[in-house]
Amino acid sequence: METIVLGIGETLVRDDRHWASWANWLGVPAHTLSALVGAAVAQGRDATDALRVLRPDMDVDEAYLARAAAGRGEHLDESDLYPDVRPALAELRAAGVRVVVAGNGTVRAGELLRALDLPADLVVTSDEWGVRKPDPAFFARVVEVAEAERSATLYVGDHPADDLFPAAAAGLRTAHLRRGAYGHWWAEHPDVVGAADFRVNALTELVGLVGAHSAPPAFEDGSGAVGSGRPARVSYLRGL
Repeated sequence: METIVLGIGETLVRDDRHWASWANWLGVPAHTLSALVGAAVAQGRDATDALRVLRPDMDVDEAYLARAAAGRGEHLDESDLYPDVRPALAELRAAGVRVVVAGNGTVRAGELLRALDLPADLVVTSDEWGVRKPDPAFFARVVEVAEAERSATLYVGDHPADDLFPAAAAGLRTAHLRRGAYGHWWAEHPDVVGAADFRVNALTELVGLVGAHSAPPAFEDGSGAVGSGRPARVSYLRGL
C-alpha cells in the first residue's frame, strides 16, 4: 500500500464524549441514549436516529448550533483518541506510507483534529469538503488526495455502509476495523467479510499490510483466514 486513508469516528476517535454530551444536552441518562444508539446500529440505521427517538421534532443540525452557542459545542483532546492511533500512524509514515485522515465531521472537528498534530499528511472532514460519506463524491475526493493508484490506496473504517461498501465501489482497497458499535455488530456478516480486503482488530495491524499489493483483493482477519470477492450490499444497512 502506498496510501492509507482512515475514517474518524470510532476509527481514530472514541464516541463516548460525543454521545454523553448529547445526553447531557437532552437531559437524559447517558445509558438511555447509548442503548438507543445500540438499537439503531443493530437495525442498520443512522446512529443519530437515537436522538430523534428522544426528540422526534428536533432538527439535529439546529440543536448542534444551539449547543455551540451555549458554549457546549464539540470538544476533542488526546483522551478521545484510541491508544493505538499515534503509534500506528507514526509507524505507517516511518514505513513510507502516505497517511490521510478523511471522514464525516464538522469544520470544527477538523480544526480540533489538526490541533492534535497527528502523524498524518492530511486531516480533512466531510463538512470541509462539502460532501459526506457514503456519497460517491466523498470517495472521489479521497482518490484525489491519496496521490496513489486506487489499487494502492487502502480505506480503513468501522462502518460497513459509510466506509467499507462505498470505498470498495470506488475501487479502493478496504480494511474493516472491528471497533465501535458498528464495527463489532456487523463484523461477521457475510457481506462485510466478503467486501473487505482486510479485517483488523487494531490500527497497529495496518503496518503489516503495507506490502499487500496483490490482486485479486483478499481479506485477512488476523487469524489467517483468507478469501475474496465483493458480494451485494446488505439491504438493511443504512444508505444501501
